[in-house]
Amino acid sequence: MYYFDYVEPVFRPPSEARSLIFQITIGCSQNSCRFCGMYKMKRFQVRSVAEIAEEIGRVPAALRQRYQRIFLADGDALVYPQQGLREILDLLAENFPNLTRVGAYTSPNSLASKTVEELAELKARKLRILYFGLESGDAATLGLVNKGFSPERMLELCRTAQAAGMKLSVTAILGLAGRARSAEHAAATAEWINQLSPEYFSLLTMFRRHNDDYFEQIEPLSNGEIIQEALAIVRQLRPQKTILRSNHVSNLLHLSGSYPKDREKIIAQAESALEQAQRQPDWFNLVPDYEEDYF
Repeated sequence: MYYFDYVEPVFRPPSEARSLIFQITIGCSQNSCRFCGMYKMKRFQVRSVAEIAEEIGRVPAALRQRYQRIFLADGDALVYPQQGLREILDLLAENFPNLTRVGAYTSPNSLASKTVEELAELKARKLRILYFGLESGDAATLGLVNKGFSPERMLELCRTAQAAGMKLSVTAILGLAGRARSAEHAAATAEWINQLSPEYFSLLTMFRRHNDDYFEQIEPLSNGEIIQEALAIVRQLRPQKTILRSNHVSNLLHLSGSYPKDREKIIAQAESALEQAQRQPDWFNLVPDYEEDYF
């Protein structure tokens, strides 16, 4: 339900489908990743607390009790200045009596702007889950996409969030490294997740969205190679306790389960998908052409 006008497009994680969205920032503070076309059409802006308070006021009082979850957009809402973010979270708690959780996307850039103590302050105000785009645990791949942070630094920053008691949902992208470093990308990504053991780990698949220049720099994986890369990751995953999902619209293979409990089941599902793909060589060798050209 819309009570106010968003600066489109607005993105949110699949798990926030039922959440009320407040757009406290516009765009992404980093916005330099070469593979990502989500916010290239936007100039980054931080909206004022007064604007957000006015939007909260537009939600009919009789309906506010319906909302248990709120998502703070856009792509890097955690970068919001600490005092203002505290004020916004307090306003949300005051106006939504059944609010149980607030979520937000975060980047290495925004995590680097907060201390453990500051994150704990936000967690106490119900900001309890952060969605973090790792993309790859492979340093060479991160350099190619211009992520701007090393795997080691991102691991350190995510541990800061964990130390504050926040849940982390980490995403990586199948096909991001192309054929040249597919094996390295899979192994390093799995190892990074093993070291962190985030609450959630999601796989997306590389697709076209305002990123044609990046596709020219890699040799894209075929359908079958994408499944092979997914299998390589799930075989090497050994986190202490992590829920795995690959339910984005871009994914060829939908996987779900918990590590370590469902590890063998997940691997068997991926192996079965690969066997089926190998029986269809035309499909196996076809490079997927999924793209989003809106905006």
